[in-house]
Amino acid sequence: MNVRSATPNDVSLIFSFIRKKAEFDRDVGAFSGVLQSTENKIRNTLFGESPFAYVLFVEASGIEIGFALYGFRYSSFVGQPSIWLDDLYVDVDRRSQGTGAALMEHLAQSAQENDCTHLAWNADARNTRGLSFYGHLGAEITEQQGNRCFLRWVPGSVA
Repeated sequence: MNVRSATPNDVSLIFSFIRKKAEFDRDVGAFSGVLQSTENKIRNTLFGESPFAYVLFVEASGIEIGFALYGFRYSSFVGQPSIWLDDLYVDVDRRSQGTGAALMEHLAQSAQENDCTHLAWNADARNTRGLSFYGHLGAEITEQQGNRCFLRWVPGSVA
């Protein structure tokens, strides 16, 4: 497996993974809205003059099988950044094979390189497989509001 950063040539691929993630979230009951993202919005917001987020792909045999979409946040009280993971998705037939772990390891490395305090994200409580995966990494649920679990992972705390 190889983890790589997305390029402007990947806009259609990014959009296809966002659609897959939205469908997964619909299936677990975490998303019932209308997907408002478009390829043009992705191009402008991820590859414009000031990117608002970044995308990683994990490939196997030259085929993208998973992605992570993330951005940096900054805490004025701590004086350091953290990473907010907005989306993590691995193709169904490639789960439980280290694909998600490869993406998370790459994010942890990026967090360490950028002196981040932690990685944070949320997941639906009905996504028990995902929550189990995050727990095995060493992530902790810091708060739960209804079906929304807020997670935090400190780089280097991999179990």
